[in-house]
Amino acid sequence: MTAARVAIVTVSDRSARGEREDVTGPRLAGAVEAAGHDVVHRTVVEDDVERIRSELEGLADGALVAPPPDIVLTAGGTGLGPRDCTPEATRAAITREAPGLGEAVRAAARRHTPHADLSRGIAGILGGTLIVNLPGSPGGGEDGWNAIQATVGHAAEQLRGTDHE
Repeated sequence: MTAARVAIVTVSDRSARGEREDVTGPRLAGAVEAAGHDVVHRTVVEDDVERIRSELEGLADGALVAPPPDIVLTAGGTGLGPRDCTPEATRAAITREAPGLGEAVRAAARRHTPHADLSRGIAGILGGTLIVNLPGSPGGGEDGWNAIQATVGHAAEQLRGTDHE
């Protein structure tokens, strides 16, 4: 399996303003790299539909990192809070959904918390990039990654058209 090129976007008003350290992004990056994939971009953005959408589109079209990443993982903004808008931004950016990945993240989280079903995270494709919403807590983000990490290499190969079954 080929290593995937992965971008990580932490969605957090407080971290974007410098009021709180982003702990989830670095922890998620460590888990991605430990699984043998390459983290090619990492950033923090505020909880704003247009800002998140712009970041996702800039990543997928190669404007922010070239070549574009195979996978973009978002961390945060998937709950029920009034500022949580990552699924809406993702839905506005993607052209096709990949619902099994969001379901896998929630199913894995149920083993750790009864609140897993409150996550509204989705996944989908924009160009040749797969975008997956993960929870924003450090443990939730890493658990979400662990739930999908076995599939991302194959997903990247499919999106590149290089899967040889």
